[in-house]
Amino acid sequence: MAGVVTRQLEHARSFEITFWRSFFTVLSLMVILPLWQGLGVFRRMQWRSRTFWLSGACWCVMFTAFMIALTLASVGNVLVTMAIGPLLTALGARLFIGHRLPLRTWCAIALAGLGIAYMFGSQLQMGRGTQAMGMLVALCVPIAGAIQWTLTQRAQAQGEAAIDLVPCVLVGAVLSAVLMLPLSVPFTATPTDVAWLGLLGLVQLAIPCVMSVVCARVLQAPEVSLLALLEVIFGILLAWVGAGEVPGPTMLAGGALVVGAMAGNEWLGWRQRHA
Repeated sequence: MAGVVTRQLEHARSFEITFWRSFFTVLSLMVILPLWQGLGVFRRMQWRSRTFWLSGACWCVMFTAFMIALTLASVGNVLVTMAIGPLLTALGARLFIGHRLPLRTWCAIALAGLGIAYMFGSQLQMGRGTQAMGMLVALCVPIAGAIQWTLTQRAQAQGEAAIDLVPCVLVGAVLSAVLMLPLSVPFTATPTDVAWLGLLGLVQLAIPCVMSVVCARVLQAPEVSLLALLEVIFGILLAWVGAGEVPGPTMLAGGALVVGAMAGNEWLGWRQRHA
């Protein structure tokens, strides 16, 4: 819903949008975390763990880059670019942890890369430098996500205590809000804008992050990856219906390559495991 909501804003722009969403995410998690994990949740945070802070920094990059990208590029271009996250995570695990990747995953990485490159090149050829810049900013989101997941896996492999990802989300939101605050002054958001962004902070970020941690404990990895692709479909559909942002042929062609590569990789992996 972030794409269609940002298109409803009256005066808030770029850095201020990011600040208010992160700020309301912080407020929401300050309430949700104690209710969910008890009042001792803040005391149990691994403040001295380097991996804990690196994970928080990755969340900060994801929060910040995502909203800035939406102010530069279309919702479809941003979401399709972000959809390659699981493939980048698999590649990071191969490079830094030594996980072996099957041929199907290498093929999926190549196809998804071609899809992103086609979309990026087409935007440049059409003279849409801002759209291309937005896609580059959006690419920071799956890269940061891949780094975070790889860090967590590596820390667990080395015997470090498992990291609770939800408190890391809070750290990331705090860092994002602090970094964006000086760039947001003077504020131009109307009360309506602030209300929309408050909705995003609670409903589109804080609650889903808590739910994703719970769901990831009971769902298999292919199920999580396939469910994540629904964000691309629903995000583009909502922006189309709610903001009149019609996906162009370039986005549809490149997006089909990316989403098809993702879905095909997970489906083939699922079949192999069941066989």
